[in-house]
Amino acid sequence: MLRDITLGQYYPGESPIHKLDPRTKILGTLLYLISLFIVKSFAGFAVALLLLGMSIKISGVPLKFMLKGLKTIFMIALFTFVLNVFMTPGTVLWRWGFLRVTEEGLYNAVFMVVRLGLLIVGSSLLTLATKPLQLTDGMETLLRPLQRFGVPAHEIAMMMSIALRFIPTLMEETDKIMKAQMARGADFESGNLLQRAKSLIPLLVPLFISAFRIAVDLAMAMESRCYRGGENRTRLHPMSFHAGDGVAAVILGIYLLILVGLRFIM
Repeated sequence: MLRDITLGQYYPGESPIHKLDPRTKILGTLLYLISLFIVKSFAGFAVALLLLGMSIKISGVPLKFMLKGLKTIFMIALFTFVLNVFMTPGTVLWRWGFLRVTEEGLYNAVFMVVRLGLLIVGSSLLTLATKPLQLTDGMETLLRPLQRFGVPAHEIAMMMSIALRFIPTLMEETDKIMKAQMARGADFESGNLLQRAKSLIPLLVPLFISAFRIAVDLAMAMESRCYRGGENRTRLHPMSFHAGDGVAAVILGIYLLILVGLRFIM
C-alpha cells in the first residue's frame, strides 16, 4: 500500500506534457482542480475525465501507475460513500431499521467518490510530469508578485516542493521500518482494523527519528552549498513559454467554456 502513493513522485519522460513550462502546468492543474468543484453533473465529470485521460495519454505515464494512487484513498472514499448514502435525506430506495438508502444519497455518494478520484489523479499528474526543481521555480515565480506584501515567495515554494518530494521518501522509510520489525516478529497483518491500527503505533518513534535525520541531512547539504535563500539566484535552465504552452492554454480554455456551458444548460 505504501508503494502505491504516486503524489510527489516524478516519472521521467520527454513527452509534450513534461516539456511544458512548469508555470503552465501549475496553473493548469489549479484551474482543473477548481473546475471539479464547479461541476454539478456527471456530464461535466465526463468532460473532466476526457481531458485528464488525454493528458495522461500524452504524458506517457502508464495508466496503471496513475491508478495506483487511488488505492491509498480507498478508506477515505469508502467512508465518503457510506456517509453520503445513509445520511442524505430524500426518496427512500431501501430501509432496514434506522438505516436507509435514498436516491439522492446514492447519487451524491457516487458523485463525491468520482470527484475525489479525479482530484487525486489530476494532482498526481503535476508531480509525475514535473521535476522537483522545476516545480519550485514555477511556484516561486507565480508567488513573486506577493513579495511586495512581505510574502517570502522563494521560501514558501521551497517548503512546498520539499514537502511533496519527501512524501514518497518517508513512505519508503516507513516500508523499511515495517520490514525490519516484521523480521523481529512484529505482526501488522492479523487482527481487525483497530488492532492493525494499534500495531502501527511502534512505527511512529523510529519514523520521526528518521524524518528528523533526513531533515538535518538536507539542511547540512544546503548549508555546505552556501544556500542563502533565493535572492539573485541564477538558474541552469531558465523558464520560458513555448508554442506547446499556448496550445495547452487553448485546450484548457475550451474545457472551461464547455463546463460553463454545461452548468447553464443543466
